[in-house]
Amino acid sequence: MLGDHSSLPADRALLSQPPKTGLSCKMVLQAVGRVLRKSKAKPNGKKPAAEEKKVYLEPEYAKSRITDCEFRELVVLPREIDLNEWLASNTTTFFHHVNLQYSTISEFCTGEACQTMAVCNTQYYWYDERGKKVKCTAPQYVDFVMSSVQKLVTDEDVFPTKYGREFPSSFESLVKKICRYLFHVLAHIYSSHFKETLALELHGHLNTLYIHFILFTREFNLLDPKETAVMDDLTEVLCSSGGHGGGSTDGASGGGAGAQNHVKER
Repeated sequence: MLGDHSSLPADRALLSQPPKTGLSCKMVLQAVGRVLRKSKAKPNGKKPAAEEKKVYLEPEYAKSRITDCEFRELVVLPREIDLNEWLASNTTTFFHHVNLQYSTISEFCTGEACQTMAVCNTQYYWYDERGKKVKCTAPQYVDFVMSSVQKLVTDEDVFPTKYGREFPSSFESLVKKICRYLFHVLAHIYSSHFKETLALELHGHLNTLYIHFILFTREFNLLDPKETAVMDDLTEVLCSSGGHGGGSTDGASGGGAGAQNHVKER
């Protein structure tokens, strides 16, 4: 039914410049310390005070992008491409890039620092195959997400890559589940690890990924607005400029009200 998902146009613009790597933990911790002192924020892993300013909303950081691209045009289904092909290609791409973005701060997302999978005042739980609620640390939750999504996107019965294979009737609902998981990971990076991302000078990559992802899910109604309400303030800041790069292009350097306290998964 479809060829290699990675050959479709969706891959050409998203995070075209790879994040910088190779910085030592000591260098990053020193940079994080400077950011913490500047913003007077509490260390990662501590529950933020209600009045604490969210660093990722500050204009000097929110305007950073790695490309000046018209994302609203990029996410539209091309006339020559089947809808399921387009969903499959983009979903696979977003999975790989969210996984890559998280990997840049994974050494700081520890069981001690992030004892729950929290985003602002929302806490997420994993539900196992038997439907049992599992309270886990953030790194455990992300590992569950990545393992689960990896299994789906490499399953020929779900994401077929060979000619003549059809997409399952449940394909769209599975894509929605994947997008919900990926949103949780992105939101956690912003909520709990933006200072490390800033110290690594990867906030432009993160903002670009978030804009592309949110506009794509909106285009195809893949996320419930109630699900994304926890990050409505960020979405308004990043996506209100019409879906293009806006702000500054940073190629060289590489919760909202009403959010529920518990979100069921799977």
